[in-house]
Amino acid sequence: MDGDMNIRSRQILEAIIEDYICTAEPIGSSAIRSSHGISLSTATIRNVMADLEEMGFLASPHTSAGRIPTDKAYRFYVDSLLAVKSVERSEREEIRRRCTVDGRDVDGVFREISHMLSSVSHYMGIVAAPRFNANFFRQIDFIRLGSRRILAILISQSGSVQNRIIEPQEDISTDMLVKMANYLNALLQGLTISEVKRRILEEMQSEKIRYDNMLASALKLSEQAFDENSSGLFIEGQANIFAQPEFADAQRMKELFRAMEQKNQLLALLDGCLKAPGVNIFIGSESHLNNMSGMSLITSTYISGKNTLGVLGVIGPTRMGYAKVIPIVDYTAKMLTRILTVE
Repeated sequence: MDGDMNIRSRQILEAIIEDYICTAEPIGSSAIRSSHGISLSTATIRNVMADLEEMGFLASPHTSAGRIPTDKAYRFYVDSLLAVKSVERSEREEIRRRCTVDGRDVDGVFREISHMLSSVSHYMGIVAAPRFNANFFRQIDFIRLGSRRILAILISQSGSVQNRIIEPQEDISTDMLVKMANYLNALLQGLTISEVKRRILEEMQSEKIRYDNMLASALKLSEQAFDENSSGLFIEGQANIFAQPEFADAQRMKELFRAMEQKNQLLALLDGCLKAPGVNIFIGSESHLNNMSGMSLITSTYISGKNTLGVLGVIGPTRMGYAKVIPIVDYTAKMLTRILTVE
């Protein structure tokens, strides 16, 4: 039973995990005794390590080599042994400096934050923008790009901006596009994005629309504009992961590339985090993501007012420095919440 682990076993397991986080090399009994000042013989330490391996906390990568922690060990470490550090002053200053709008649109802010999370953690930074279905509609604008190409700019109440290029069947003048946008903005104000889609369909079936070409055209444009679903997923720092020694071989790198390409799976996991506000930690196989063995994900939600908008976080090897990364993710989420809350 995990809960029956004695103090000696906990001490040795913690020493192995912390040494492996630093070295990425299997840890032997002699190294534990010399580097952690544990007043036990190497034979006793080896016996404890054998017990921990039998319990599923350690694994032997090679015969006669040291041990490495398993996913189960990291979960126990995070839940029961970890002493979370404070975010260093220099890191807080960098996070505050880069969590600013400075004339950028919201997507630009998300992209900058994912890059910042990568540079501060030395792993991979990830930000999932607010999903449009979970937001309230604020405004739609149309910009004429050509005779039959229109840029639709969708803006949510949270400030998230999504652009769509749509191709109507007929040429529409700039003045008519303004009228269409005004009509739609009045019609859809205060609705969630999912309600917007239903309202558009209801209006298109309305009797009055059949006799008003402008309204019918406006609704058709808006239907196209809301039809696409941008992933809104910003990932930076993949090179930081490929630099880790456990991912040095070509096959492992290919697996990671494939995992990063499967954005829908990752988005589904992040969407699940919206239901559990605050910090969430997925270690190794806990994420249930293909090709993500040996990886961990630390996330935190960011909010605006009372609304949980999205998720940001860090992806790294299971031996990542949890004590440092957890507070960085938490602090960044709080800073993003602050800038999205300011009117």
